Amino acid sequence: MQIGYIGTGNIGEPMAANILAAGFQLIVYDIAEGNAQRLLEQGAQWGNSPAEVAAKCDIICSCLPGPIEMESVALGPLGILEGIREGSVYIDQTTNSPELVQRVHGLLKERGAEMLDAPVSGGREGALVRDLLVVVGGEEAVFQKCRPLLEAIGERVYHAGGIGAGCICKITHNTAVFCTDMAMAECWTLAVKAGVAPEVIVDVFRNAALGRMSNLNMRLPDTYFRGDFDPRFALKIARKDLGLASEMARAHNVPMRIAQLCEQEYMEAMGRGWEGRDSSIVLTLQEERAGVQVRL
Repeated sequence: MQIGYIGTGNIGEPMAANILAAGFQLIVYDIAEGNAQRLLEQGAQWGNSPAEVAAKCDIICSCLPGPIEMESVALGPLGILEGIREGSVYIDQTTNSPELVQRVHGLLKERGAEMLDAPVSGGREGALVRDLLVVVGGEEAVFQKCRPLLEAIGERVYHAGGIGAGCICKITHNTAVFCTDMAMAECWTLAVKAGVAPEVIVDVFRNAALGRMSNLNMRLPDTYFRGDFDPRFALKIARKDLGLASEMARAHNVPMRIAQLCEQEYMEAMGRGWEGRDSSIVLTLQEERAGVQVRL
């Protein structure tokens, strides 16, 4: 089976190297040929354009900076659509727009080709040692056909649903990471300004509920994900803790924008008479606004 890889940059290059290490034949292309030099030294062949790579390969992968670059590589002059053969599969590993992925998928279908979206989580560090989660969207049969290749790229491969589902999962996960980082920065700066050493507060976070992921792995599965809000940790106690943080932030002149938004949510939940329910009930306010429930 001939594999193509387009975009051999920071993360694409080690993922393509994993494909080579698994014994696949590989043709590579990058806008900067130097990015592929190590792969060429390891036995990969060079393609002169995305169209040429697509014309020669059974499965074509890409890992690009974003939607603009992916659209150009897939649909632009000398792009993948121009060269892809009937029966081939295009796997886009870009963290991408689900709408764009679905549009490209439709155009490929018209040519008799298939598509998966398969972004990864784990960064360059994970890619270097194949310690990646590959989250895949697309038809089950196409996923199974490509599974050996996907498992060469990352240790954990997860089929998330139809086309675009991989990108939906990756985007929402990354957003949660970014928001959590900002919230932690608020709390760390407050703790340090209030007199706790940085190494102490960070170590506390690592070893307490947040660092041990006990909310996601234990508490929320027993409460929010089941719709069971009998109190384990009552809303009124959580609201008290947020209030204490607000008082401390004012005393030490530390802005806490995310914490203030969170406190407003808890106050709204208290106003609904939920003070004796489990604190996770506050998450249902977002469900009401979104018009959807998250239950497992």
